[in-house]
Amino acid sequence: MEMSEKSQDEEVYNVNDMAEERLLLSPLENKLIEIRSFHINWESYHQGQMIDTEAFKFIRKFDRESAEQKGVIWASHTDECVSTLLSMLGKVSKDHVVQYTLVLLDDLINADRSRVKAIHEVACRKSLNIWSIFSTSLLNRDDKIVMHLASRLLTKLASWDRVRCPEFDLFVLLEWTKKQIHEKENEYMQSVVECVQWLMRVDDYRMPFINSDGINSVVSVLLTNPGYQLQYQLIFVMWLLSFQGECAEKINDSNVVPVLADILRDSQKEKVTRIIIATFLNMLVKPVDARNACVSLIQSKCLPVLTRLSEKEWADEDITADLDQVLEKLNASVEDLTTWDEYAAEVKSGRLEWSPVHKQDGFWRQNACKVTDNNYELLKLLVKLLQQNDSDATIQAIACHDLGEFIRHYPRGKKTFDALGGKELVMIRMTHDHPAVKYEALLAVQKMMVHNWEFLERQVKQE
Repeated sequence: MEMSEKSQDEEVYNVNDMAEERLLLSPLENKLIEIRSFHINWESYHQGQMIDTEAFKFIRKFDRESAEQKGVIWASHTDECVSTLLSMLGKVSKDHVVQYTLVLLDDLINADRSRVKAIHEVACRKSLNIWSIFSTSLLNRDDKIVMHLASRLLTKLASWDRVRCPEFDLFVLLEWTKKQIHEKENEYMQSVVECVQWLMRVDDYRMPFINSDGINSVVSVLLTNPGYQLQYQLIFVMWLLSFQGECAEKINDSNVVPVLADILRDSQKEKVTRIIIATFLNMLVKPVDARNACVSLIQSKCLPVLTRLSEKEWADEDITADLDQVLEKLNASVEDLTTWDEYAAEVKSGRLEWSPVHKQDGFWRQNACKVTDNNYELLKLLVKLLQQNDSDATIQAIACHDLGEFIRHYPRGKKTFDALGGKELVMIRMTHDHPAVKYEALLAVQKMMVHNWEFLERQVKQE
């Protein structure tokens, strides 16, 4: 499903446009209709010396014209139009006037995207810092409508032309975006995610987004079971990220696959199914080494789900083609996976199950020492699962069991295990309400005690 930059753009906006035709207008779109009906008394702002005479004459004439005539004026007076609108955004304090000016500018560039380039050219010629007007000033306003309109304009300026947003202003925008995504019951969430969609079409913004904890922010919303349109937009962000190999690896490291796998199992919308499969395909073909992605997909039980989906008739040929490629790569990788690969992927997914490997004594004899690889990565993850008091009882029981086996077969890891708080956590689980957790915790503590007695016995013999 990989496509050129141009066709990616068409895909993003055609799909969104079709969705919007079937949905009621978003709260922000409804607000824009209201703002366009405002009648601003420009003369009072001129008399109050908030706008100069030249700007006043221009805006009074420009504001009265139709959208078509505004385009004509823009073409012949581009510099004056840009300078006037940006100047007003920097000088006028009244929220409703700032809203109206933002909508004027937004409508202009929505009607013709090439006008974004013209804005950058005017700003360059006149040494105007357009970025700070939006990022430093307007994104920090108390008025929510001003903030969200400013974020949309800033995003379009950053992504609809080849001029790139400076590092500081991009950081401000991404931090603001993250804050909005985490805001509970944010009525303008769809607009926020749309901004992220635009930004993620640009290669230069993908790693900064990831470094700002963007992936986890997206996943946090997906886990709340949002409506399918928002769900689709969020997964679309993941798909755009996955076009870069390094970003695709980060997606896998962030444990996104199990979340997408759950959505895929329950998906009733073809476009949601399509974008998840396309994301999986990118994760398998874009990184230099896609082994970890293969393990994650198999561990998340995607193979039977994808096989079932491949047996259906799809109106969209891309789904069938992508499914065939994903299944081909997964089936080829199954034979190459070791038992340890599968176990490591299971722990990293956080979804422990009583698969045979956990109870195999030979497995632990051979692999217990590997739990300490990569600075005790898996050991830390197992301990972390015990720290999550609200996690599934089966997961808690298996974590106790595996930690006990680790200490039994690799006693040299006990010092780090204790330092991580593992011993105390296991002992606390001995009083757990669930009998399976209590039982496995008791066995794990016994294994630790056996290790202690064996160590003391060796010490006595040496003396």
